[in-house]
Amino acid sequence: MTGDGVKQARHLFVAYRVAETAMRIVPANADRAWLNELPSRFGYRCLPLRLANQHGWFLLNSHTFRARWSGGVDKRDITIEFIDGGPPFSAVTHFGSGILTFEIPFLFRTPPGYNLYVRGPANMPKDGIAPLEGVVEADWAVATFTMNWRFTRPDEWVSFDRDEPVAMIAPVRRGDLESMSPEERRIENAPELSEAYGTWHTSRELFLVEHQLGHHTSTSESWEKHYTMGTSYPGGPKVTTPQQRLTLQEFRRTDARDEPVSTIPKLEEQP
Repeated sequence: MTGDGVKQARHLFVAYRVAETAMRIVPANADRAWLNELPSRFGYRCLPLRLANQHGWFLLNSHTFRARWSGGVDKRDITIEFIDGGPPFSAVTHFGSGILTFEIPFLFRTPPGYNLYVRGPANMPKDGIAPLEGVVEADWAVATFTMNWRFTRPDEWVSFDRDEPVAMIAPVRRGDLESMSPEERRIENAPELSEAYGTWHTSRELFLVEHQLGHHTSTSESWEKHYTMGTSYPGGPKVTTPQQRLTLQEFRRTDARDEPVSTIPKLEEQP
C-alpha cells in the first residue's frame, strides 16, 4: 500500500554498480530551494508541481566543483575545477560543444517492457546550464549511459555542490505513448463536461477578482483547493481522491544473484 492507500504492484528495478564513486541514488523529494523562497511558499500548493518534484529518483553529484565554457566546440573549451574530494571524478568533458558530462556508475535494469526516462531534476532550474534528456531501453541494454548538461552561455562559472541532484530517472512503460489515439474536439460536443468547465471557469474568474480586491484575508482563503480535494469546482461533487504524494522506495544494497529482471540479448551465430 502506498501512503495514499493505493495498492501498487511491485516491479524489480535494479542498479548494478559498475564503478566506485561517491554518486548515490535517492528518491526525489518535494522540496525546492526556490519554492521555499516564495511568499508563504505558495508554490507548494500546486499539487501537480509537487508530484512532479517527486516523480523518480535523483542521482546525486559526487564532488563539489565549478565549470566554465569558453564558447568553442573543443573538449578543452570547458574547464572543470574540483573543490573537494579526490578521484575518481564523475564530471568530465567528453563531447565538447559546451556539453558537460556526468559519468553514471550504474547499469540499470528496468522490468521487461520498461524504458528509463533520464532527465534533469524536475522543477530545479540552474542558471547558465540546462540538462539534456534521454530515454534508455534499460530492460535489455548492457551499456551504461551518461547524464549531460549544456551550457547556455559562455565565460561564466557554473557550480555544482556535492550531493546536488544532477539527474532524475523514472521507468516508463514502452509503447504507452504510441497506444494513445489523440483527437481534438469542440467542448460544446460534450455538454456535461462543457457545463462543468463553465462552472469552474466562472468560479475561477470570480476568485481572481476577489483576490485582487483583497477580499481573501487569510492564507487558507488565498488559494483554491478544489483540485487538491478531488472536486471539479467549488461546491461540486467529489470526483476522486487525488494522489497527494509519491512514496518511492530506497535503493537497498543486496547480494541477490541472477534476478530475472530482464532479457540479455544473445549474439547471433555467424555462418
